[in-house]
This record gives sequence, structure tokens and C-alpha cells, in this order.
Amino acid sequence: MTKQDKQANAFRVRGLDCAEEVAVLKGELGPLVGGEANLTFDVLNAKMTVAAEAPVTADQVMSAVARTGMTAEPWRDEKTALADEGFWERNRRTLLTAASAVFLIAGGVTHAALAGVRAAFMEEGASPPVVASALYLLSILTGVWTVLPKAWIAAKRLRPDMNLLMVVAVVGAVAIGQWLEAATVAFLFALSLALEAWSVGRARRAVAALMALSPPEARLVHPDGREEMVPPDRVPVGGRFRVRPGDRIPLDGKVVDGSGGVDQAPITGESVPVQKSPGDEVFAGTINGDGSLTVESTKASSDTTLARITRMVGEAQSRRAPSEQWVETFAKYYTPAVMALAVLFLLVPPLAFGAPWSVWLYRALVLLVIACPCALVISTPVSIVAALAAAARNGVLIKGGVFVEAPGKLKAIAMDKTGTLTLGKPAVVQVVPLSGHTETELLERVAALEAHSTHPLAHAILAYAKERGVSVPTAEDFRNLPGKGAEGRVRGTLYWVGSHRYLEERNQETPEVHEQLEALSKSGKAVVVVGNDTHVCGFIALADTVRPEAKRAVAELRNAGVEHVVMLTGDNRGTAEAIARETGVDEIHAELLPGDKVTKVEELVGKYGTVAMVGDGVNDAPAMGRATVALAMGAIGTDAAIETADIALMSDDLSKLPWLVRHSRRALGIIRQNIAFSLAVKAVFVVLTFVGYSSMWAAVAADSGATLLVVANALRLLRDADSEGQ
Repeated sequence: MTKQDKQANAFRVRGLDCAEEVAVLKGELGPLVGGEANLTFDVLNAKMTVAAEAPVTADQVMSAVARTGMTAEPWRDEKTALADEGFWERNRRTLLTAASAVFLIAGGVTHAALAGVRAAFMEEGASPPVVASALYLLSILTGVWTVLPKAWIAAKRLRPDMNLLMVVAVVGAVAIGQWLEAATVAFLFALSLALEAWSVGRARRAVAALMALSPPEARLVHPDGREEMVPPDRVPVGGRFRVRPGDRIPLDGKVVDGSGGVDQAPITGESVPVQKSPGDEVFAGTINGDGSLTVESTKASSDTTLARITRMVGEAQSRRAPSEQWVETFAKYYTPAVMALAVLFLLVPPLAFGAPWSVWLYRALVLLVIACPCALVISTPVSIVAALAAAARNGVLIKGGVFVEAPGKLKAIAMDKTGTLTLGKPAVVQVVPLSGHTETELLERVAALEAHSTHPLAHAILAYAKERGVSVPTAEDFRNLPGKGAEGRVRGTLYWVGSHRYLEERNQETPEVHEQLEALSKSGKAVVVVGNDTHVCGFIALADTVRPEAKRAVAELRNAGVEHVVMLTGDNRGTAEAIARETGVDEIHAELLPGDKVTKVEELVGKYGTVAMVGDGVNDAPAMGRATVALAMGAIGTDAAIETADIALMSDDLSKLPWLVRHSRRALGIIRQNIAFSLAVKAVFVVLTFVGYSSMWAAVAADSGATLLVVANALRLLRDADSEGQ
């Protein structure tokens, strides 16, 4: 099968808003496509995907979907799909719900005008006038119009769902002459479904806003200097584009000319602009500050960091959280059980105790209305979607609902050292001039010689000299000494730079210098020594510096409930111990190979159960794959680490780690609140119905109210995301 054929297996399904529709589609399409395993659903984007190997054509799929009362079409991007939608398609649910409300009110007013207020609203069993009945019937039909096909499918397959429950309750109410109640139930049910669709739509728009971050055009710079506005996908990798002050950056790339601050908050969650200069990386969707930048594209428009975030968040909907799976399983058995209970309500009191059939038929119908699991079913997916979107807005990319809940249960976290607890690059930490030299003189001589080197230590020394305002003279007669160092003339005098070992080879080391260098080495620092033929001028110590936020992040993890923080590194023990003292981790394991890291993670999983591994390199990927939750440092992390990870910290900000734990626990709390509240409302109304203190319209109003409340509670995760991250 070709790539094009495979793309045709994705469909946009109108009417796909919650797990109930997913169940209906699975029931109808499962046998057709060779099993439900060949179907995946993204409720957030109303997307259904049929496995490429499924023995079915696109027309057969669309016909099968049409039998459920929903419609399907081959998947297209959001803008194209919306442009092709007619007014009725975009607003059908809203218009039908509004029409149901209008006919209900008109029916009530007509009923009261022709039969009197008491007869219309207070007396049971009185048949309404024909005109009022007709208006009530129109209210009923417009209210249940969208669910009738779904109810019919559920009845045919003997798989009762909330749509069938409502239709049976409404038909039963009409059969016993309760026209007003039937119309009220139909309208309120339509309203609850509209609210459900609105809530999913809001969460959908929150994630879709990520896509809107990328501007529709890029200012392509041709080799002759001419500029042209083109779509981002027409800028080749390696091509150059200009970003004016205040513009959004259209593609990932590296700055080749210009400098200025860039607001990276939409991608990395960083709260302040990041200064960019030639050689620095920029991301699509970020906002240029006051300077004009010329950028060389490093990725195609479909492979930018922003595109990957958007794609991964969309794909995350198919990886469902444990709570979500539990709710679906519960609803699968709950709905048939409630229908059986309604039958018992109808039969047992009249047959066993001689109670009136009409009373218990009505109560059985009320029970069917109460039993609608709408609030329960919608509560968890909306919470998960809101949590995913909130995390993405805070620079934390979570790749599925299952990983929303996991961080909140962590007992231990293992972290790589280089690039995770540290910045991953050396920096000057100490300058020690000797033999009467000043710090500036020492930096001049070392920088002059290191200017010829591409070694990371040389770059760090040159950056430090520039930061200190040291003017770097030119080194003459420069000569590289392989495996030892280098030498050259600076201001007419021959100087050399090299390691501690090279100093020993030259027999210029004193006991005092030896003691100092050994102490620095044991503390994990690298040393560059400089001297001439007569004496040692001094030395410079460098080390991979700890992230500024690392110590606080480790402390906050403990405050958030993580019991044990471990550092795993391939570096030497001296360096590891120095970093451990500075960051406050509980335990270190040094000089590890990638396989050793896997073993240590397995030991932690055996001891603590739920363990996260945080890393940034290829050597971390195996250990990340073994952990309960794998987290990658996204901005500098390798593709292997990010692809292996379940969650990526896009800003490389370790403070997002305790935020993630708190956010996960907050999401778990809201999910549990929603489930408990939904079930409590059901239980209360079941009791009220049994003792005769409930009615159909009150039951459906309670269910609609519960749906609205759980949705509002879930959406707090979106509203409070920014304040939670502070």
C-alpha cells in the first residue's frame, strides 16, 4: 500500500464528541475493518483512523459511519475542512437545541393558555390540547434528532447506551401522556450534548492554537539578496529567511546575522526573552524582539519543534489514561445494569405488592433518565485534554493521557548529570595567576593560544575572556602539541598551555602547585595550565556548571512528595560527588555505562514501584525506556531521547519537573472529584426516585447540571495553568 493510500485511512467524523460515540463507531465498524484493534480515535480532533491493513475501502467506512447518524469524510487539515462546511453542518446541534427550546416554551404557553396553568403544570395525567401536543412533539423530535440513529444502532446490537436510555424514557413518557415531561427531557438532553460538544471544542481550540503560532508566510532571502514572501513549506532546509522585529519566526533554524531577544514562551514556556546572536538556535512559533534576524532553516516546516509538539499532542489522545479506561469499562456494564434495574422497578412493586402500574412505570422511566452516564463519561476525557493543553502551554510536552496521571504517583526520580542537572558544557570557575602575573595577563596568554583550538575547553576560556573584557592578542609561531597542548609567541614571549600531565613532563611543577591541581581534579574540575620556559604563569579551572534551578528543583520535588532523587552518570565519582553536594540529590551512581543505568533504574523500580528517568542523550534512552515515566530535556536533548520519552521539558528548565508532579496530582484530583460527584448525583436520584420524590425533568436537569459542573471543573486545569506554574 502506498503512502498516499495510508493517508486516506484517516477520517474526520462529525458528531464524534465523547467516548459514547467512540463505542458506537467501534460497534458498527469493528466487524467491517477486521476488529476494533484496527480503529483508533482522537476525540479532541474528531478524527478516526483505520489501520492500513484493514480490508476495507474509504467508501465502505463512510457508509458505515453514516448508519450511526454521524458523517465521515477523508481527513483534511482543519482550515480546509472548516472552509468547506456549510452553515447547517457547523451549527446543526446548536440550531436543533434552540429549536427544541422554542417549541417547548411555545407548547407550555399554549398548553397553559388553552387548559389553564394548573392543568398544564400541576395535574398529572391530563392530556394537553392537540396544538400543545404538536408543539411538544416538535420539541421532542428536534431534541432527539441527532441521537435517534445512535439509539437505533444500540438497540439493534443489544448494547444499550445513554442515547437509547433517553429515547426509551422519552417514548415511555409520551406513551403515558406526560408530553411536557417528555419534551423537557428531550430539550435538556440536547442541551447537555451541546455543552459536551462545546467543552471538547474549547479544549480542541486550546491545542489547535499551537498550530496558529506558526505564521502563514516566511520572508525567503534568495542568493542574490532578493526577498520574497512564501509559505514556510517552500523554504528549503539550508535556505535563509529574514525575521523582522515583532514577527513570529516561521521555521526552526540558526541565526546567521543579527541579534536580539526572542520570546520563546509559546514553545519552551520561558518567561523572559532569550538573547539570540549568530550561531544560536531559534524555533518556529516564537516571537522576535527588537532586532532583525537572518536565519538559516534547519528543518522542513513539517518537522519543526512546533509541528512535532502539535502532532504529538494530537496523537496523545489515542493513549488513554487509566482513569479514562476505567470510566469506559464502568459505563459498558453500568448502562445495561441500570436498564435491568429499571425493569425491576417496573415489575416488582406491582407484581409483588400490588402497587399501581402507572406509578412504577413512571418511576422506571425516571430511573432511565437518571442513569444517563453523560457527566461520568465526559468528565475524564475533558480533564485529560485540558491537562495536556495546559502542560503544552507551560513548555511541557506530554505524549498521552496515560502520562498525565503517572507523574503524580512518582516515588523516585533518577536523573542524568550532564545536560540534565548540569548545563552540559564547561565554564571557567577559577583563575589562579602565579609568579607575579595578574588574572588579566593570564587570560590574555591562554586566550591567545586557545583561539586556534576547537576544543570545548578553549571555547569556554575564550567566552570567559570576552565576558571579562580582556583583549586577546594574536599568537605568533603557533604550534599544536598533539596529546599535550600548544605553544606560541604572545607579545614576543614563547608561552605554552597544556594539562597537569604536560606540566609534570616539563618538570616545572612545584609541590604547592601539584597539591592545588590534585585537589581541583578530585573535585571534578578540568585544568588548563599556562607557562613559559622559566616559570608557571598560572592555571584555569573549568567545570560543567550546575543548572541555576537544579538545587531548588530537587528540593521542590521532595516537597511535592517524591521520596528519593538519584543521579546516574558516566562521569567520574569526584565530579559526581561535587555535583551531588551542590544540588542536594539523595544518592549517586557514577562511572556507569548505558547498560549500568538500565540496571540501576530496574533496581529503583523494584524498590519504589513508580520511577521516572530524566535524561538528554542517546546513552540515556535505554534507561528512560525502562522507567515508569521517561522525561527528556527537550531543547538540547537528542532526537533519540525525545522520541523515547513520554514527556519532554521543552525549555530544559528543571523547575518544570516539580511543576509537572503538582500538575499531575491536580489533574488526578479533579478527575476523582468529577467521578465521585457524577456517581453521587446518580445515587441520590435513584433513592429519590424509589421513594417517589423525583421527576423526569428534575432528573435530566440534575444530569445536565452535573455535566456542566464537571466540565467547568475540568477546564480549571486550563484556566489555572499559568498561576500553577508560577
